[in-house]
Amino acid sequence: MGSGVSIIETTIGEAQAGMRLDRALADLLPDLSRERLKALIREGLVTTDGRHPNPSAKVAAGQSFTIALPPPVEAEAAAQDIPIIIVHEDADLIVIDKPAGLVVHPAAGNLDGTLVNALLHHCRGQLSGIGGVARPGIVHRIDKDTSGLLVVAKTDKAHEGLARQFKDHSIDRLYAAIVYGVPTPGKGTVDTWIGRSDADRKKMAVHREGRGKHAVTHYRTIERLAGAALVECRLETGRTHQVRVHMAHIGHPLIGDQVYGRDKKGFKSILETMGFKRQALHAKTLGFIHPATGESLRFESVLPADMQELLSRLHV
Repeated sequence: MGSGVSIIETTIGEAQAGMRLDRALADLLPDLSRERLKALIREGLVTTDGRHPNPSAKVAAGQSFTIALPPPVEAEAAAQDIPIIIVHEDADLIVIDKPAGLVVHPAAGNLDGTLVNALLHHCRGQLSGIGGVARPGIVHRIDKDTSGLLVVAKTDKAHEGLARQFKDHSIDRLYAAIVYGVPTPGKGTVDTWIGRSDADRKKMAVHREGRGKHAVTHYRTIERLAGAALVECRLETGRTHQVRVHMAHIGHPLIGDQVYGRDKKGFKSILETMGFKRQALHAKTLGFIHPATGESLRFESVLPADMQELLSRLHV
């Protein structure tokens, strides 16, 4: 075996008898996700009596397996010493309070200077490998010009556990938004389908049922302002630009959102004086079950200074 390969020996117990091999190994080796184990089996790195089984092979009690676990390869993105605000960190995950203006993941136009680059530097030596790569596990994102909380996995198992919670919509996510006008009624639910806009593929749009992805946002007005309102949005689903699209859909686009709205008369001078050049949106609350410990975690983030100043200028 190559340098740095770890050899893991395990034996099937009565509780795993009759299971698929990949599921049985995931049950016995909680630090490795089922998808990671399935990949290792397919790569021929799992053996029993000198044979290379299939992931779907049924196992028997007392059967022994050897897993050759390669060290995680380095991520393609470069580690960069970028300051980040850490709300919580343990061996499995890290919760960040992202400032507005910071891109989450490298992509065309933003190949570095992102949160991923910052985490590769901060978590160097702590990443056990997401899918065999030493990288932070991004399970959800918030827009570049949205501030607030997001959780990132440091281990393969945490990545799988968090992704499962996002998929079944059990993550608790609350956003604070400052919108044009005052929603009537003061609280309600926006239930639509969201997909790429036909007119502009960089934008999302509300579509007819069955086209795009189902999206549900529960909103309530927290405070009436001068020609505006502070609104709290609870996400039941997590679609791209969901809050921004849904609030614009009901006639109350976010202040500062140049994609789904435009600066209204009477507000432009305020925003220019402040230098406020982003959508007024903040991920304020994040709650989930810790994928390794089972503990219920909940984090809160106060409104950033720019949104607090905007609120003060719009108070009736």
